[in-house]
Amino acid sequence: MAAPAPRRGCPCPAVRPALPVLRWLPRYSPAWLQLDLMAGLSVGLTVVPQALAYAELAGLPPQYGLYSSFMGCFVYCILGTAKDVTLGPTAIMSLLVSSYAFHEPVYAILLAFLSGCIQLAMGLLHLGFLLDFISCPVIKGFTSAASITISFNQVKNILGLQGIPRQFFLQVYETLRRIGETRAGDAVLGLACLAALAGLQAMKSRLPRAARAEPLAARVSYLIVWTCTTARNALVVLFAGLVAYSFQVMGSQPFLLTGSIPQGLPAFQLPRFSMAAPNGTIPFGSMVEDMGAGLAVVPLMGLLETVAIAKAFASQNDYKIDPSQELLALGFANVLGSFVSSYPITGSFGRTAVNAQSGVCTPAGGLVTGALVLLSLAYLTSLFYYIPKAALAAVIISAVVPMFDAGIFRTLWRVKRLDLVPLCVTFLLCFWEVQYGIVAGVLVSGILLLYTIARPPVQVLEGDVLLVQPGSSLHFPAIERLRDIICSRALAASPPRSVILDCCHISSIDYTVVVGLAELLQELRKHGLSLAFCSLQDPVLQVLLSADLEGFQHFPSREEAGEALGHPRLLWKMSPVSELCQPRSAGWGLQGPGSW
Repeated sequence: MAAPAPRRGCPCPAVRPALPVLRWLPRYSPAWLQLDLMAGLSVGLTVVPQALAYAELAGLPPQYGLYSSFMGCFVYCILGTAKDVTLGPTAIMSLLVSSYAFHEPVYAILLAFLSGCIQLAMGLLHLGFLLDFISCPVIKGFTSAASITISFNQVKNILGLQGIPRQFFLQVYETLRRIGETRAGDAVLGLACLAALAGLQAMKSRLPRAARAEPLAARVSYLIVWTCTTARNALVVLFAGLVAYSFQVMGSQPFLLTGSIPQGLPAFQLPRFSMAAPNGTIPFGSMVEDMGAGLAVVPLMGLLETVAIAKAFASQNDYKIDPSQELLALGFANVLGSFVSSYPITGSFGRTAVNAQSGVCTPAGGLVTGALVLLSLAYLTSLFYYIPKAALAAVIISAVVPMFDAGIFRTLWRVKRLDLVPLCVTFLLCFWEVQYGIVAGVLVSGILLLYTIARPPVQVLEGDVLLVQPGSSLHFPAIERLRDIICSRALAASPPRSVILDCCHISSIDYTVVVGLAELLQELRKHGLSLAFCSLQDPVLQVLLSADLEGFQHFPSREEAGEALGHPRLLWKMSPVSELCQPRSAGWGLQGPGSW
């Protein structure tokens, strides 16, 4: 739906950039209301069962999933710049909370508060560029490993097993060892819910859109099927709850149930900065120390998920987002969410997709979603008692299985095999500890990046003089290697040859490079050779002129440099031989003249 042109003038122009709601609210159309209501209801029917399931994944009582599901909707409506994005608990964030909150609500709420403060600071300081250092292979490795660990974490609920440890390898061992203790009721119900969710998902992906010209009955049928497939999580959980309630009425219960959930809204209060323990009180400093790397991993992964989702749907639906504003929105959502007992939240890809497919027009759809969660907390929590854990496990598994991208391994093998290294390092270590996998993947990616900076490609052309052309900018790790290439090739020739350094690809240099070039000039001069620079870009030329290098000479082109070195027809006498000096195994190798 095309949005009308914005009205001229704004009663508060200074506030408008900080409050994106002022950009769309003054021109809100009544025609958008129906679509926003439908989208908000669809997302609400999805988030309620998911929230209960994600709280279980985070190792927290189920009500904390609902506490985490409404504040983000309200805050994002005011501060968000993407009409499709919905904030709330997600599978990946719940997995991280499980690792860093130690299954203690006080830790989880404090983690939300501190993560929000960090995200706000990053947004105010425009530090979103730090996310650029987390490469796609690292993200894919993490999400694929998370898909497996989260799915297997729910197998115990599908099988009705209790007392299974949460560490992945111990979990696999104990589940396989105790598989004979499987409860038949939970297994049958869990597998049936999985099959139903898979069937409804397949039905939705193949559902043809009803045209306006079709009969009313066809359009109504389409709406009914679309609603059922979109709200499939709610329908499956509702069906499973009715089955469990029926058994309860008959005096037997073959399923493990969610159990009692406190009714009512959470108190609006500051998060607790200390926690009572059997042997005393755990102070704030000790709690922060316990969270450790979580205070970096949780905020960064939250930002990464939200910004990536916002960019993806903005591109798909032809609008723009403001990444810095997205950081502020997420930060405020987490800080204010901690006041209502929320654990850390982020953008949800699945619910954002539901929002977009429902035709949402503005972030106002989040108000409906948040209101539905509040109504559920106020009036429906007594009904959640009968929801089987196997049904919630099926909801989680169906949500995270698509996160496993098996094709990325094949794609990287075909496109760039070196990127498989950070992918595999992240993927494998995430099974041990999530933070180790992410940190190791980022470090490996950084090492590969630094290696390309330290060993840029260098093209060498031989003729009456040696023409050397670096393929990228020069930074301090690369200068020693460049000196070795130039000296070894210039002095090994018979007779030794002067050098032209073509700097057309060099856009920046640092002081260490300047020092290295001065030493190179001096070394060549000792052997009666000259070094001429050509095609210098202005920033590089200014740096070299400021350094006042002895014997420094520069020319606009190769031809003029050749004339200055006494070879006026340099380019025509040059040998057609060229070499791209690239790394070989552990280091860089130079071929000798006889190897061409």
